[in-house]
Amino acid sequence: MSSRSRLRNGLRAGALLLAPAIASANMGNLATTYGVMPSDVATVQALSMFNTQVSTAFYNPAYLARDTRGEMTAGLLHADPNLKADSQNHGTYKVQDDPAQQILLGLRTDLSDITELGQPIVLGLLIGSEKYSQELMAFNSSTAPYGQYFSHGREPLFLSLGVGTNIWRGLAIGFGTRITLHSDAKLYAWSNLAGDTQYEQLDVTAKPVLRPILSMSLDWKETFCPDAECWYNGVETAFAFRGYSYARVSVDANMVIPETIPEPGLFINLSTIDSYQPNTYVFGTQVKKGKWRTGVALEFQEWSKLEEKLTSGHDDIKDVGDLQFRDTFIPRVGVEYEFEPGIGFSGGIAYQESPLETGVNKEINYLDARRTIYGIGFHATANRVYGFKHPVRFDLAYQYHDIGERSFHLYSDQTGNDDLVKTDGDVNVFAASISMQF
Repeated sequence: MSSRSRLRNGLRAGALLLAPAIASANMGNLATTYGVMPSDVATVQALSMFNTQVSTAFYNPAYLARDTRGEMTAGLLHADPNLKADSQNHGTYKVQDDPAQQILLGLRTDLSDITELGQPIVLGLLIGSEKYSQELMAFNSSTAPYGQYFSHGREPLFLSLGVGTNIWRGLAIGFGTRITLHSDAKLYAWSNLAGDTQYEQLDVTAKPVLRPILSMSLDWKETFCPDAECWYNGVETAFAFRGYSYARVSVDANMVIPETIPEPGLFINLSTIDSYQPNTYVFGTQVKKGKWRTGVALEFQEWSKLEEKLTSGHDDIKDVGDLQFRDTFIPRVGVEYEFEPGIGFSGGIAYQESPLETGVNKEINYLDARRTIYGIGFHATANRVYGFKHPVRFDLAYQYHDIGERSFHLYSDQTGNDDLVKTDGDVNVFAASISMQF
């Protein structure tokens, strides 16, 4: 979830006597909000399914098999949100301006030498860490009297692993996983009214949870017309499914205050869902002709399942937040032009509706709106770089999120806030990477 995420999401982080607190949700996610590597940022993920760099391990692991060379990549991403609200009661104020800052590492390698299958099997590994690796497990969940954005939060730890292989000429399949952490903490203590504790017992555990990524890609020329020139030469298509994933933190605490709260004590149960990403279905195609490469990706995100997960086991969720979600469809278009071997420009555009159905969700006060996303990037490969035995590729990218206006009604029993606001804003994203293929 967002590390100090601020995606701020907590359905209710309060202490309830002998009853559990409602779960919370945060939607900050590096790969689907911005893109993993600069090439994904530049094309707004429109060409990510056909990216020969290691980030395809997340978007389309089948495409790893298209290039069996090894690759090591290091990158940085800085996303600077400027999200504002125009309030009837409080004037104009910033809802979120805390940047996301990721350090990214990727590795791709051919596993053929350690198997007896007689065909290339390519592995890709991606790791991302917030605050340039200073925050690996930071966590923040809260209600927000004056509003909090549903997306653009931080993601402390991003992990993805994929494997791709060819099964027939031009036809490849891939399997991958998105790895998240589910953490549990148990606390038992005696305390006086001054907060001094004794007989403390604290147990914290975290386990990795694997969610599937499945994909298939097809090169039409290699499959249907390997020895001739056909009209569909240069056309490739792919399909990918990414299963829902989320980080979770659950806290079970029991506090005894002698002569005030006797045994069995005060039970505090908190459960928070963070960095939820829905079931995602993506169909993509690209056409490569000469120096041009053009691609389209059609992405369907099943956000309605989040509503079911939040209400499961919590019948009073509507009284708390009245949260309603809708499935979204995201079209993406990207283009790349290579004017010299190894040197080129790329760009893209995408349109995304908000999965937040209503403009009222009491206490949580999520804010979100439709957005148009633009990207542009540059890459260059140097065949000789001092200190390196192999060619080195440099990538730079910029992405801009134009977030539309939307009206919300904010409520908070805690502060008494009852306000109508209109939101808008933008996000500027900068990314850079250096890669060595061998």
